[in-house]
Parts: sequence; C-alpha cells; structure tokens
Amino acid sequence: MPAPRNTFKQALREQRAQIGLWLALTSPYTAEIFAGAGFDWLLLDGEHAPNDIPLLAAQLQAMQGAATQAVVRAPMGESWLLKQILDIGAQTLLIPMVESAVQARELVRAVRYPPHGIRGVGAALARASAFNRIPDYLQTANDEICLLLQIESRAGLAALDEIAATDGVDGVFVGPADLAADMGFLGQPGAPEVQAAVEAALRQIQTHGKAAGILTADPALAKGYLQLGATFVAVGSDVGLLVKESARLAAEFKQLQVSRSEDSTY
Repeated sequence: MPAPRNTFKQALREQRAQIGLWLALTSPYTAEIFAGAGFDWLLLDGEHAPNDIPLLAAQLQAMQGAATQAVVRAPMGESWLLKQILDIGAQTLLIPMVESAVQARELVRAVRYPPHGIRGVGAALARASAFNRIPDYLQTANDEICLLLQIESRAGLAALDEIAATDGVDGVFVGPADLAADMGFLGQPGAPEVQAAVEAALRQIQTHGKAAGILTADPALAKGYLQLGATFVAVGSDVGLLVKESARLAAEFKQLQVSRSEDSTY
C-alpha cells in the first residue's frame, strides 16, 4: 500500500484552479467545519497563528476523510521543523520568505527521504505512515509531497526565475502583505506598484510550468488573479469571516435596539 495520494498536488499539475481559505484560529472544530464547506484546500497557518505541532496534528485529524486538502504553512523553513510537520501527516507545505535558489534546493531536500533528501526516517513513530501500517510509505512518500514556496520580498522577486525553475518545487506563492512592506508600502498591498509586481510575478511563475498562488480577501482581486492563471488562490480567512460577520450581526441588532428606543419616545 502506497502513501495517500495527494489530490491537491495532482490538481496543480493539471492546472485546475483550487480555491482555498486561510485558517488561523488553531481549532480542530473550526478546521472540521470549514473542511465541509466546499473549499478545495485549507491553509493551516503556523507562521502568524498560535499553532504548534500538536495543534496542527489535531487539525489534520479533524480534516481526515474530507475532500478538502490541508496545506500547512511552517513558521520557517528549518529542516527539523519540516520533518515534524511531515511526520504528523501533512503532505503539502508552504514555506515563507524564500529568497534564493539555494534556499529552494535545500527545502526540496528537507521534504524528501534519502538518497534524494535529508528527511529523517522515523515512519514507525509517525502519523503520516499510519504508524507503520502503510507498508510502502517510505518508498512512495516523496512522490506525494507538494512543496510550495512563498515569495514576499524584492530579493525573492529578483530570484524568482531560479526559484521557480528548481526541480521539486510544485508551486510558488506570492505574499502581497510582506512584499508591500518591503517595497515601502507597509499595510498597502493594494497599492498600484505592489499589484503590478504581484501580477508580473504570477505570470512569471507560470512560464516555468509551476503553479502560482496567492491570498486575498478582495473578491475582485481574487477573480483577477484567477484570470491571470493563478492556480491556487485563497479567498479569505476564518478570522476575517468571524470578525466581519460578528460585527455585521451586532450592528444589525444594535440598530434595531436604537430604532425601538426612538419609537418609544413618541
């Protein structure tokens, strides 16, 4: 029996658009709810959310059996940490702040077993192999790992061709927020200069036959990125949805309360 098939990786290869959502609430309940919402993928954020290995494992368990695929963003590209994330069962990883081809090649090696990489062989202790109940896991795991690298600086843009051309990189994700900050537009990812750089990068990634990805909560921008050929696009976050909808609901009924108060004065 081989490692579980990574249907997200297959979809990227076939250039089928994959619509996702960012999860930062670190909750297995939330992950389970959104896994049934119809998204193609959910990003479990280990960089800007208070996640750790046990919390990420619990969210992966909550999503097990769902059609929605999990993508785990590591807080950094350290090989020891990627080893742990892979062993808890993640098959698709997004690594932030990649700025060189050397770094890209090191990350490819970090997610592969020897002799093609340096991932430690601990499958007997790992959820990824069903605790060694998948007999061919070690022989097939490399093929099902999907490695996504995140470009979010001017240095990353300068090295984009070399990064995207690296064998073993399945996709490149453009991070508008950090890129905007590095370009001198802190908090302004929608600035025309930033958007021009983002759109150019999305096109450039595709010239190497690699999937291009991005996150935006702006529906118009998301549709525009998809039209540019972006393959994996996250269209919001659990935190954003909760903030927006809770404020809307509270405002709706607070306004009703005000209206009743005004009516009672007559």
